[in-house]
Amino acid sequence: MPAGARPPALAAIARRSLKGGIGLLALPQFSLQMLLIEIPGVLVAIVLHEFAHAAVATALGDPTPRLQGRLSLDPLRHIDWIGAIFFLLAGFGWAKPVQIDPRYYRNPRAGMVLVALAGPIMNMLVALVCLFVLVHVAFPTSGVGRVVGEMVSTAVELNVFFGVFNILPIPPLDGSRILSAISREGMRLMTAVEPYGWILLLVLLVFGVLGKVLQPMADVVLRVLEAMVGA
Repeated sequence: MPAGARPPALAAIARRSLKGGIGLLALPQFSLQMLLIEIPGVLVAIVLHEFAHAAVATALGDPTPRLQGRLSLDPLRHIDWIGAIFFLLAGFGWAKPVQIDPRYYRNPRAGMVLVALAGPIMNMLVALVCLFVLVHVAFPTSGVGRVVGEMVSTAVELNVFFGVFNILPIPPLDGSRILSAISREGMRLMTAVEPYGWILLLVLLVFGVLGKVLQPMADVVLRVLEAMVGA
């Protein structure tokens, strides 16, 4: 492969990823075929993200996620179906939040940061594994093999997006929890904004601001992951 060239599947990710507004999917491009290709990536992104939150909270001594059944890879434990549908249609969605109790942590602030980071980090690890497969496995260009390759490619895209999206410091995203834990001023700001968090996200989505913020972030992450897998 020439120096600096990307495998075709990676070039496809770059072309599709986060173009215009926030969307991984623009509504005019929606099709049943695309839906079926994206469902596995959405499930993996959401379920492993929430499981990571639950696993780290449990490891830090908090029994709440286990008692509420969230220490599980069962999608039904984590998926908010309305949020999942939004995620498929517009690239913007949500899962059932994992409830935690920082009083169980030896260092509550540090524990909250670790739990909040666990979800986005898991998404990046999943994207890394899928990207490694995409780069080093020769998928057929037709038939079932092509569909599987598109599913893996889409899983990379979705997990990069989901991880980057959740790190934004806007309630109720993970980034807001991190900012609240590391700064008293950040906590006051996030507490004030929290009742309006979803409204703010929707406004940023509608006016295309969210996509303009996420696109360069996702592109940087993708390039780093490509370098790690030797793309």
